[in-house]
Amino acid sequence: MIHTLNLQPQPFAMIAEGLKTIELRLYDEKRSQIGVGDTLVFVHTENPTQTLTATVTALHRFPDFAALYAALPLDQCGYLPEELSTASPEDMNVYYSAEKQARYGVVGIEIALIEEGQK
Repeated sequence: MIHTLNLQPQPFAMIAEGLKTIELRLYDEKRSQIGVGDTLVFVHTENPTQTLTATVTALHRFPDFAALYAALPLDQCGYLPEELSTASPEDMNVYYSAEKQARYGVVGIEIALIEEGQK
């Protein structure tokens, strides 16, 4: 199955460079349809003609981002080495409220980027 996800410029660039291999999302109705082996197409929010394609290699489900941050390697979740000491689950509250986290849970979607020509 193929799923399309929008990405802001910084995480898009980090995935393109291979620095970010785990995408963090709310585990809502849309993301609960994603399975290991599925294809994700990431669309750049500021330039929708730019896309990245990846395969889902693992799904890491948690009740909230506090549990996810305690369990997953944050350097693979989009934090630069100099940001690791200040990384906080509250960083995700900008995107997903505590109420939505409690309702749906969250997921770390582990991916492997598909090089052009391997699709």
